[in-house]
Amino acid sequence: MFSRSGLSIILTRLSESVQSFKAVTLNRLSDVVPVLSRPLTVLSRCRLPPLPGAHRLASSSRNRPMPKKEKAVKGRPAASVAAEAEASCPVARDKSGAVTITVHAKPGSKHSGITEVSAEAVGVAIAAPPTDGEANTELIRFLAEVLELKKSHISLDKGSRSRDKLIRVDSSLSPEEVLRRLRQAAG
Repeated sequence: MFSRSGLSIILTRLSESVQSFKAVTLNRLSDVVPVLSRPLTVLSRCRLPPLPGAHRLASSSRNRPMPKKEKAVKGRPAASVAAEAEASCPVARDKSGAVTITVHAKPGSKHSGITEVSAEAVGVAIAAPPTDGEANTELIRFLAEVLELKKSHISLDKGSRSRDKLIRVDSSLSPEEVLRRLRQAAG
């Protein structure tokens, strides 16, 4: 039959070609019968008496204040500036300690090469079509050549079917050294 959770019923009456609506929240079917048997009066801006069991609904109110945003301060400490600069770098160290490179791949180029090193990603032109994983294989081969590492030290972490990829470098190179080698290859 009906559960004890809240049941919302909209009662409708037509009165002199004006349609009036009133929503009533009910907890049991027995609460419906007295409401339906009484004539519906429309009162503007009036406060209705609480229904039986309404105290349970009031305790789980959703009227909680929103959390405040932290305001930007002009004179920030040097540590936050350095952390922000590292966060905007395409080469970083992940939680496990490996170096990751954010790459924006451009497959189907005539020659493989690094087109740009921006704050968001390293743009890499790939001389392979984007079908059957050929571009991903060529990307790993090319990055291994640029970073002077074995192909087994470089793997595709995320983005196998996307242009935006995350490359994982498992070696003793620091993020600064990887970034230096990528910028040197970019020209």
